[in-house]
Amino acid sequence: MQTIQLGTSKLQVSKICLGTMTFGQQNTEAEAHSQLDYAAERGINFIDTAEMYPVQPRAETQGSTERYIGTWLKKSGKRSDVVLATKAAGPSRGFGWIRNGSTDLTPENIRAAVETSLQRLQTDYIDLYQLHWPSRNAPIFGQKTFDPSLERESVAIADTLGALDQLVKAGKLRAIGVSNETPWGVSEFIKQSEKLDAARIASIQNPYNLINRSFEQGLDETCFRENVGLLVYSPLAFGQLSAKYVDDAKAHGRLTIFPPTWSPRYLRPGVFAATKRYAELARANGMTPAQMALAWCYSRKLVASTIIGATTMEQLQENIDAFSIVLSDELVAAINAIHAEMPNPAQ
Repeated sequence: MQTIQLGTSKLQVSKICLGTMTFGQQNTEAEAHSQLDYAAERGINFIDTAEMYPVQPRAETQGSTERYIGTWLKKSGKRSDVVLATKAAGPSRGFGWIRNGSTDLTPENIRAAVETSLQRLQTDYIDLYQLHWPSRNAPIFGQKTFDPSLERESVAIADTLGALDQLVKAGKLRAIGVSNETPWGVSEFIKQSEKLDAARIASIQNPYNLINRSFEQGLDETCFRENVGLLVYSPLAFGQLSAKYVDDAKAHGRLTIFPPTWSPRYLRPGVFAATKRYAELARANGMTPAQMALAWCYSRKLVASTIIGATTMEQLQENIDAFSIVLSDELVAAINAIHAEMPNPAQ
């Protein structure tokens, strides 16, 4: 498994990262440990989680994912072998059970979030600590354009960054990153880190897949010039790009077991139409739709690491095996032709 330096940090991460948001909801603790063992055997040293996991977020299960990882770290003794990433929840998503609803990115909340994650993960440091989404109004989670009418009070990036910098200096965090961010947000974090001589963001965790290439609309140049590594989430678009929902509308998965309101961008009519086209292209070239979608993502030059998630060991194996698939120039051109005709239906 190839590794890469993550942005300007000292972290050396595998090109595939194990996503864990199914742990505690769709996967038991034993199944979670099996996935972690298998990923380590395949050379994956990068694990991503979040304080709000598992998905779908519920008060009854919140924090279970980090706890499962913590028990695995203690049992396996592999803490020094892995790059451990987690995330602080942001505001305005209705998660009143996290810190009694105090989830805005204030210095106090950041410090509290880090301490509780450290306890659940059974470790005294986090390698990469990320802000799950911005404090401010921003076009994320399927909102296609910026809407000034949605403006609200928010925590200044300088204040959040100052708290993160203190935690880096205290040795509790090795590096910091953002998630669900925009070109302006990345640029502002860089500007404030230079102004304050504070920790610099090493990464951005955003969606990037065949039906959502919005990263290529400005974020790509921003991250390239500022050396911020892209950590891809949802490379299979909540399972859509496996084409299982195209083949069977009632197929078992997140889009059928969770309420439609949780992931509406992946249920748009255009998503199904584009997915069908990509699936036909993959099968015509001797691949499963999931293999082609992941191989495309793995091959993108600006991707530092791709976060994969699975509920079965068979899915996990297929996802990792796709790393060895090389897409021909002709196939990439055919993918781009579909994208030009049906751009970003899941943005």
